[in-house]
Amino acid sequence: MPEYLTKEEAFAKCQKQGKFIVVEEVDTEKIKTTVAIAESDVKSAEILKRSLTKDDREWSSVYKLYYDALHELTESFLRFEKVKFDNHQCLFSYLCVKHPELELSWDFLEKVRTKRNGINYYGIAASYLDWKNVEVQFGLYIKTLRKEIEKNLQHK
Repeated sequence: MPEYLTKEEAFAKCQKQGKFIVVEEVDTEKIKTTVAIAESDVKSAEILKRSLTKDDREWSSVYKLYYDALHELTESFLRFEKVKFDNHQCLFSYLCVKHPELELSWDFLEKVRTKRNGINYYGIAASYLDWKNVEVQFGLYIKTLRKEIEKNLQHK
């Protein structure tokens, strides 16, 4: 299991390794498209949730869809700063270090990132309880990022 890094340690490591990639322009069309994809992920998760019982295995799919939406919205939000990222830990460390005003929890982002990696790469399923433990915070973070993206799009 990888060692836990603070947001500052992860940021410094990513910076040192060149994981923050500068882009030349803000592609507002790509941002809008990615936001639409994130909204579709959330909508799909909501449809799926309504058909599940607490014992169903598909809670991993709900978890991953919400995680993907959070990831897509974070990338879209940070595209306004003309930067993209080599991996999700670098993306989230940049978000937390550069945008403390959003009051997003690094620990939460690391928790859902590592859980999603467990689902995708190690065959560790997410249960109904795993989902319920993150559901509210996922919703709040997605709402926060959508709001920030909308503000930025209005100024473009």
